[in-house]
Parts: sequence; structure tokens; C-alpha cells
Amino acid sequence: MKKIEIYDTTLRDGAQSEGINFSVSDKLKIIKKLDDLGIDYIEAGWPGANPVDNEVFNKLETLELNNAKIAAFGSTRKANSNVENDNVVLNLAKSPAHIITIFGKSWDFQVKEALNTTLEENLSMIKDSIEFLIKSGKEVFFDAEHFFDGYKNNKGYAIEVLKTAHRAGAKRLILCDTNGGCINNDIFRVTRDVISVLPNALIGIHTHNDAELAVANALASVDAGAIQVQGTINGYGERCGNANLCSIIPNLQIKRDYLTIGDNISKLVEYAKQIAEIANKSISSNQPYVGSSAFAHKAGIHASGVRKNSQTYEHINPELIGNTRRFLVSDQAGSASVKEKAKNFRFIKLETQEEIKKLTERIKQLEWQGFAYEGADAGFEILAMDTLGKKPELFELLGFRVIGDTTLRDSSGEYKNLTITEASVKIKIKDEVIHTVAEGDGPVNALDIALRKALSEKYPFVNNFKLSDFKVRILDSNEGTAATTRVSIESTDGINKWDTVGVSANIIAASYNAIADSIMYGLILQMGGI
Repeated sequence: MKKIEIYDTTLRDGAQSEGINFSVSDKLKIIKKLDDLGIDYIEAGWPGANPVDNEVFNKLETLELNNAKIAAFGSTRKANSNVENDNVVLNLAKSPAHIITIFGKSWDFQVKEALNTTLEENLSMIKDSIEFLIKSGKEVFFDAEHFFDGYKNNKGYAIEVLKTAHRAGAKRLILCDTNGGCINNDIFRVTRDVISVLPNALIGIHTHNDAELAVANALASVDAGAIQVQGTINGYGERCGNANLCSIIPNLQIKRDYLTIGDNISKLVEYAKQIAEIANKSISSNQPYVGSSAFAHKAGIHASGVRKNSQTYEHINPELIGNTRRFLVSDQAGSASVKEKAKNFRFIKLETQEEIKKLTERIKQLEWQGFAYEGADAGFEILAMDTLGKKPELFELLGFRVIGDTTLRDSSGEYKNLTITEASVKIKIKDEVIHTVAEGDGPVNALDIALRKALSEKYPFVNNFKLSDFKVRILDSNEGTAATTRVSIESTDGINKWDTVGVSANIIAASYNAIADSIMYGLILQMGGI
């Protein structure tokens, strides 16, 4: 099995993604996770570029890495200067990283327009910088910036840039599609041409996703002979992002039979999610391989086929990369989808085909009204209990009232535009009718507090429940303020999390229904079942 090196630049190129701001602690955590995942090279940042990167490199000695080598990133010396006095190169030489990746211009247009220097001076900048770093005890990788654009515009000069870096001692020559606009056929052809001209050089590929071809382009370059792929976890990066290692790794290892991270590939989903959490980003549900919908089946025919043989609608076994198969329930669902989804119920079991059919018909009726149980597993199980007559009679909802009152001054007399919301709830527990009133920050919060207050004497652990997420979606906006509203709620008791849904033309009623189901499920959970 041929080895393809994986070079991660999440902490440098990925950090340029809009909305990502890594702290020192964030970067150190990610380095450890990438190492645990089996990444070969981790680009930790640019020494001297900012205080965060400086501190990260200062703390590298505190990390015990088992798999990865740390790389520092930077540029060649400035034009018409002495390399021994160039601060950028000196910072790289002083870096604790053994691997130094420097970039240089390989597009003659960039040399003239961006660097404002001659083509000959650019070659000298590359040569001087690489030789100086090697004399400083470093191993150098050379990123040929804008290489494919440069090759198209001036093939001879672009190749001469690579030859200069190779003669100077660079261990890897990385071909960069910096603008991200190349097509994979061109990437394959140019990589193959480079290897034919420099047969003794080790070639890598660095692609961006501006044409949504970063992964395809990286694979094309490997097919042509590249031995290193650079990219980022979850495709983070400037503009449209970098090549997504979470797709490249399984494509290379599972589809092409290359060695990338070995057995650690089963941890790919787990680590992609952990790094996304550190980056304060959500993984797109439809992201290939690691997204939550990557192996989710909604249509009844699909669910039935996958249940018989997963190859009918899945290109790989999701367990290979640590993902799971999911069956969604919707108005497109058949009995097979419902049956598979019901296997995850915690408190009831569907005993007969008649029960499955009955629940399927109920789902289709409710989803026509606007309910959605794809992301509301707890709500779906409560629905099943209710449909099959298995819902416990823990409490009965008799009604609610919500009042909003606006005041322009607080208790101290200071002028403020405040809205105080009061909710009253009437419930029945066995033969006892309980009526409670509570104030909250808005109608949903007030209803939640009032309902839990009414239940707290009989079920004191209800006070541990909290709403952790609240989403509202307008289903038919053409109806204006009379539009049907769907409310999705995520609740937690500090350990478990569960989701429920409510639908009504009245947003407060929709919220109330979702809250009631949420509390019902939480009570069943605390009581250990029905």
C-alpha cells in the first residue's frame, strides 16, 4: 500500500476562514488532536506574524506528539535584500519547528505586479532563503504559489522556479492552485509534466475550493504522481476554503487503497466534530463522509433497500470512518423507515406490523400539517406513545394564558423600555387541578417556568430541565402573520439531551406543545421508562 503524506494547514490557512479566530489554547488542542488522528505534518502557523503564533511555537515543547511533525510557515526573503538580515527568514530559522514551509512566486505576472521585481531576483530570493534555512538545520518544503496559473502563462519560468528550489535543497515541491480556479484535468496534466521534468523531486499538491474542485484536484494530482496532499479539516480556509482532508483521506485510503492515516480513519468523524467545536463552527449536515446526513435515509424505498443491503444506497460502510447510519421519518417515509427509526426508541417497542402502519400514517398526516421529526427523536417517540396508546398519564394539559405588559421604567424609576411576560398554566395530575403563574423573559420562557413550577411538587427533578436551543421556522410565509409556525426545542437535564417539535398558526401554542412534549419525555427519562 503506497503512502500518501497528509499535511494539515488548518491552523494557518484554515485560520484565515471567515469567522475563525483560534486562541493559543485552541491551536494547541487542535495540534494534539491532529497528531492523535495520525496526520503526518501539522503547519502550526507563521512565526513572528502575530502574538498567538509566537506563543504557540514557544509552547510546542510542552506537547508530546506521537505521529506528526510540526511545520512553520513563512515567505522567502524580500526582494533586493540580504537573507541574513531578513526578519521573516530569521524567525523561521529560530523556530523550534524542524520543517519549514516557505512560499515563493511561480507566476511571472505575480513576480512583476505583486513583488515588483525581476524574474531573476525572484529566483535568487527562493534560492537564498532555502539554502539559509537548510544551513540553519531545517528541512524545507517549498510552496510554489500560483503554480498552475504560472504554468499556463509562462511554462518555462514556472518550471525554472521549481528547479531552483529543488537545486537549493527543498525536500518537497508543492504545486499550489492558489486562486482555486483550475480544473482537475489540468491539474493531472501539469503535475504529470512536472514529474517528467523533475523525476527525482517529491511533489505535493495544495488546492483551494473556489471552483468546488479542491478535493477532485488533489486526487487528480495524486493520480499523476504527487506524494503529499495539503488541506484542512472540514475544508476551512479563505474565500471558499481549502481542500477538505475529511474527504481526501477516505477517498485516498478507502477508494484508492493508499495509506494515509491507517486504522485511525475510524476516528475521522469524531475528530472532525471536535475540531469544529474548537473552531466554534458547525459541520454542514450534508458534508460528505463526516456530516450527520452523509448516511441518512429519508425515502421509504431507500430505507428498505439499505436495511436489506447497505450497498443499495451507500457508497461505503459509515462505520469505516466513524459515522452512523440514520433513518429519517417524514411524509416520504414508508414502513421500513419508521421501523428502522423505531429501533432507537428508548422506552417502547413496536410489536406488530399493524403498529408500524398506524404510526406511519400518523406521521404523514402530521408532517402535512408542518411537523418535522427528522431532528426530533424524543418528539417522535412521544408521538409513537400517543398514537399506540402507550403514553403515560403523568399530567394532562388543560390550558394556558400569556400576557405581555410593556413598561417604560424599572423598579428604581430609571427609564427603560421593558416587556414583562406573564404566563399562567393549568394542568391536571390524576384528580388534582394545578394552576400556576410565572414571569419570564418572553412568552416561551414564561410558559416553560410556569409549567415546570406546576409539576415541581409532584416531580421535583423537573427543575433540572433547561431549554438549551430554540428554533422557529415559518412554513407558509405567504399567509403573513397567520402563517403556520414550527418550533423545535432542544432540552437537557445536564447529562442527556432531547429534541421535540410543536406546530401551530400561533407561535406561542407551537412553543407550548413543544415544551410539553419535552417535559413529558424528560420525566419519562428520569423515571427510567413508562
